[in-house]
Amino acid sequence: MPDLLVHAQGLSKRYLLGASTVRAVTDVSLSIRVGEFAVIKGRSGSGKSTLLHLLGLLERPDTGRYWLAGREVGYLSQDTRAGMRSRQIGFVFQLPMLLARASAKENVELPLVYAGVDALLRHRRATAALEEVGLGNRLDHWPRQLSGGEQQRVAIARAIVNNPALLLADEPTGALDSATSNEVMSLFEELHRKGRTIVVVTHAQDVADRASRRITIHDGRIVADERAMSGDGKGRASDDLDLRA
Repeated sequence: MPDLLVHAQGLSKRYLLGASTVRAVTDVSLSIRVGEFAVIKGRSGSGKSTLLHLLGLLERPDTGRYWLAGREVGYLSQDTRAGMRSRQIGFVFQLPMLLARASAKENVELPLVYAGVDALLRHRRATAALEEVGLGNRLDHWPRQLSGGEQQRVAIARAIVNNPALLLADEPTGALDSATSNEVMSLFEELHRKGRTIVVVTHAQDVADRASRRITIHDGRIVADERAMSGDGKGRASDDLDLRA
């Protein structure tokens, strides 16, 4: 379908841990449409972060097929996958991972530096991204001068500065207090209202409740896939359930 941004069929990923084999993801099929806000929820060790890494081209599946924006990516070269990551995917992690000796704006500019964008355009786009996350008055602040929530907003600005097709967030509120977590999730909701496609991984139910679609993973398999509450007050199964074996 033309509006499918993510389309995965039968993805599996295993890791060797000493003499043991860990099945992190097993036979997962999943589609994400353009403009969706989905949460992948599960306990620690459920495979949710591995699935996000597969969707974000950080890992290759052992088996299965994956299309991003209509292009099958499983057999592309490492360099081609890296190029697609930089152009089409933005990442937000639990820790902001900002450069301590760079200002907020300089941190946000980093993806543009790697993309070869000229300095004037870098400054403009980084400023616009920081304004979008509510930090237009913090452009020249160092990370140590920012609160934890503000640092995470800088990380979100850095993730969207290239205007990626897909925004992926792995436990983005895991290191934040409840009030700051609420602020960050409100920002994701606002970005979604502006049309961004977002997938958030979390173990927290209150975070999952903020999304319009909730996908539950357990022992590497998707066990539930529901849209947000419908008008009758009941959740409904996702249309994508029939994609899974």
